[in-house]
Amino acid sequence: MAKTYVLDSFAILALLNRESGGAVVADLLQKAQTGELKVLMPWINVGEVAYIVERRSGVGQVYQVLGNLETAKIDFVAADRTLTLAAAHLKAQYPLSYADAFAAALAMLEKAILLTGDPEFRALEKEITIQWLV
Repeated sequence: MAKTYVLDSFAILALLNRESGGAVVADLLQKAQTGELKVLMPWINVGEVAYIVERRSGVGQVYQVLGNLETAKIDFVAADRTLTLAAAHLKAQYPLSYADAFAAALAMLEKAILLTGDPEFRALEKEITIQWLV
């Protein structure tokens, strides 16, 4: 079985902004294209990327970014009952944003590796597997 990774907004923004760790994300997405691994991302984290890009570069850039993401081999995950309640549980237990709770919950439910550089996730290192970008 191929490894499964979950991306949060930090990972995608590192790629878009050519920041530290962006090359790791690019390599991961390339491996997903060839079927070497699976990449998941909650839609709520896609929304985070969208609002950050819109603030920085305008709504036109959001559509370009979304188009690029949708052509990548990323499985976008809707917030169903199971994911939403798992995220709520993590949010109640740990000091992280609600959107980050969705990425963490998805990683936990899928027994996946969370790819991030966001220090908010440090509190969850005993709960989920994290691959740090920075």
